[in-house]
Amino acid sequence: MEAASPAIGRVKVSGLDSRTSRRGSTKSWHPTSAFIGRGRKSVSCSAGELNKPLELVAVSSRHSTDDSVNLGKPNVFVPVSKRKLVGQTFCSARVGTFHENSFGVASHAAEEKIGVLLLNLGGPETLHDVQPFLFNLFADPDIIRLPRMFRFLQRPLAQLISVARAPKSKEGYAAIGGGSPLRKITDEQANALRSALEAKNFPVDVYIGMRYWHPFTEEAIQQIKKDGVTKLVVLPLYPQFSISTSGSSIRLLQSIFREDSHLSRLPVSIIESWYEREGYIKSMANLIEQELRTFSRPKEVMIFFSAHGVPVSYVEDAGDPYKDQMEECIFFIMKELKSRGINNKHTLAYQSRVGPVQWLKPYTDEVIVELGQKGVKSLLAVPVSFVSEHIETLEEIDMEYKNLALESGIENWGRVPALGCTSSFISDLADAIIEALPSATAMTMASRTISSDETDFDPFLKAINLFFGSIMAFFLLMSPKLISAFKNNLL
Repeated sequence: MEAASPAIGRVKVSGLDSRTSRRGSTKSWHPTSAFIGRGRKSVSCSAGELNKPLELVAVSSRHSTDDSVNLGKPNVFVPVSKRKLVGQTFCSARVGTFHENSFGVASHAAEEKIGVLLLNLGGPETLHDVQPFLFNLFADPDIIRLPRMFRFLQRPLAQLISVARAPKSKEGYAAIGGGSPLRKITDEQANALRSALEAKNFPVDVYIGMRYWHPFTEEAIQQIKKDGVTKLVVLPLYPQFSISTSGSSIRLLQSIFREDSHLSRLPVSIIESWYEREGYIKSMANLIEQELRTFSRPKEVMIFFSAHGVPVSYVEDAGDPYKDQMEECIFFIMKELKSRGINNKHTLAYQSRVGPVQWLKPYTDEVIVELGQKGVKSLLAVPVSFVSEHIETLEEIDMEYKNLALESGIENWGRVPALGCTSSFISDLADAIIEALPSATAMTMASRTISSDETDFDPFLKAINLFFGSIMAFFLLMSPKLISAFKNNLL
């Protein structure tokens, strides 16, 4: 594949507006903080709680042989609610200095400190962490989207769901060793990325910010500020953009930057998605090609892409581009495989749905059963939306879906590993960071209409919230029948 130039766009965090324009040709290519460097020292940190919109500069890196391909619908950002995080807090850091600017844009570049912030979901490291981790997850209004009238019930509802789901979730984490390996893997990726950038004569300081467990994003930002970083590239470790993943983390960032006069002047570039980059596409194709060779009859294997799902309402009502980007991603991977003479049949399905609402279809478990009924005997699962091993690959795919496949008549099962620290993948992410840096610009207050959060100050609306919310809270908390139905149907 030939490389395409990245699309650079300004995205308003508070609204639907996005504008994209082409730059010159370049090489192609989703609590506490942890900082990855050559050495570490423990420092104390404090979390921030902020929530109003900003205008961000985002880099959506493209890889396509057709520049006319649209990235998808405009991204929709909604201000994040203030939260009180549950969990251990700590932070580790090293201060470094940027010595050389590959672009040669300023004479004082040798004094700059370039930071890279990796964003990820986070995961409980012990079984004791599971319930508070789930609370942080469900307390995010981008995970459970309540009507504005009942938004003040977000935390009580999160507490109820997290307590109810914790026993089952603990069983899953116990099955993979007693906790999530995501923190360890993300540390390794950060170290590998720092080394790759140094090898490209572009030394940076790399930080980790998790959304729902330590090291939390809030304190990663505090450490970035303390270290005196002068330019920052933000890289969500999600190939495809979704409101509930990259979008949630980006909204949290803009809420933190908005309230800090120093941070609001810090030049920042955000790589929103990178599923079209040549390095990612070829790295995925390499892993698939390698796993196909482990089957006795590689050409008969069905390539089964399993992506994390999102509710249909996110796509249809909120304009989430995730589905479009995922389908386009599969197209590029299969195109790369076909260029290598690999013409296997393939399909895409979505896993990890929760609750009674409709999620993106088809569902992974249902498709596996259907494939078995149709006589498919060999299946290669590809976790296309995950770049690190965690519970949804190690337990959901490797255990639940594998057993379901064998029970459904599929005789040969394989699974492509997550990219992890694959050298070609890491090298390409390093290139993406270098390409994104020139577009860094300070975050500034955007002109906008009144946000939904600001309407909470209306006394009339607050009275309505209190009245109807009190009724709902009474039935939820006092009625055993409703609690039982809630657990059975929603959880």
